[in-house]
Amino acid sequence: MEGKREQWSSKIGFILSSAGAAIGLGAIWKFPYVAGMNGGAAFFLVFIVFTILIGLPMLISEFIIGRGAKREAISAYKKLAPGSQWNKIGLLGVIGCFLLLSFYSVVGGWVLIYSFLSLAGQVIHKGANYPELFASITSTPSITLLGVAIYLIINIIVITLGIKNGIEKSSKYMMPLLFLFFIILVVRSLTLEGAMEGVRFFLNPDFASLTSEGILYALGHSFFALAVGFSCMVTYSSYLDKNVSIPSSATSVVLMNLFVSMLAGLAIFPAVFALGLEPTEGPGLLFIVLPTVFSQIPFGEVFLSLFLLLFLFATLTSSFSLLEIIVSALTEGGKRSRKKVSWVSGIVVFIAGIPAALSMGVLADFHIFDKTVFDATDYLVSNIMLPLGCLLIAIFISFKMNRTIVEQEFRMANTFPLVYFSTWTFLMKWIVPLTIVVVYLHMLGVI
Repeated sequence: MEGKREQWSSKIGFILSSAGAAIGLGAIWKFPYVAGMNGGAAFFLVFIVFTILIGLPMLISEFIIGRGAKREAISAYKKLAPGSQWNKIGLLGVIGCFLLLSFYSVVGGWVLIYSFLSLAGQVIHKGANYPELFASITSTPSITLLGVAIYLIINIIVITLGIKNGIEKSSKYMMPLLFLFFIILVVRSLTLEGAMEGVRFFLNPDFASLTSEGILYALGHSFFALAVGFSCMVTYSSYLDKNVSIPSSATSVVLMNLFVSMLAGLAIFPAVFALGLEPTEGPGLLFIVLPTVFSQIPFGEVFLSLFLLLFLFATLTSSFSLLEIIVSALTEGGKRSRKKVSWVSGIVVFIAGIPAALSMGVLADFHIFDKTVFDATDYLVSNIMLPLGCLLIAIFISFKMNRTIVEQEFRMANTFPLVYFSTWTFLMKWIVPLTIVVVYLHMLGVI
């Protein structure tokens, strides 16, 4: 069975697909509004530190586990630690991906709706009220649920096509175009009058504005932005050829992710301050700022449409990885049809996502621990389950997984010196788990 396992056709295909899984909504949609609500530059700096010292080692770890086992998430831990309970890490990942996709698809639906409206010329027009437009879309059940349904159908179709013809082929062409349009948006945003105040907010840290909860958000977002903690990258790397360097591939993904996060900040915050908006706007920040910025340039509706289509693609490449881990776990061994499992999984995710989709409309007054269903699901996934998954993976690869396999996978096709392996080992054994525990304890008021 192992010899028949599908593989990525090239290293660049794997890197772009992994970057697509990581970048998506994490860097483009979520990062600006989470940073805006947690101090701007201070949050960004802490996020960079966490991403390099915690996120990168974690990404390397998931790549090693996946390629070392050549299995999807649950089966990988079973193969590497037979007869133990470590496969529960993979199960946690599948459940987490399910919950994440249930609210992620809601945002994907928003992007899809905005894309259709923009193509029809109904977003940018004289006298447009963009906050009101966003509120109208997200509070109308029929529109929101239709967006979620279409978004999930697109995911299902691509996942049924498999790795090479579905995920990899779509990632190769759209990711470079997304970078190009983001740079155009940044240039325009920076040339707006009053933009420098937004640049200072994003690049001049004021640590007094960063709370302990903000630090937890920075840690959780470093995991969310790289798609680590739920073993998504275990599944992706299980299709990876042995002649590809894991550390260099992981480093490429991290650098691309940080670059896009920086572009997102430079595109959004200068425009926010220049146009008199609030950086603490929340989940709707991007959908209010983008039309406002594009309305300031010639052929703005055309550029907005193109950007939204690329943004839609970025959200899709991320959600592909979430649905892939669910489908691959249920089809491992070839006993179930990939097509049938994809459709059934997509339908169940849609049903589970209905409360989150309605949380800005008919369920706006229904709260869980003072949060809407949408925000509560996001908090549970990003700030509790993802760090927990990372903690368990760190313990597994440091103390349970065969060290010979670990070192072999790390050093295979790798040009980095041995000292880099020692540094990574130290980070995974001590820094990663201790940081997660300390941040949790600090949030709980224990320390």
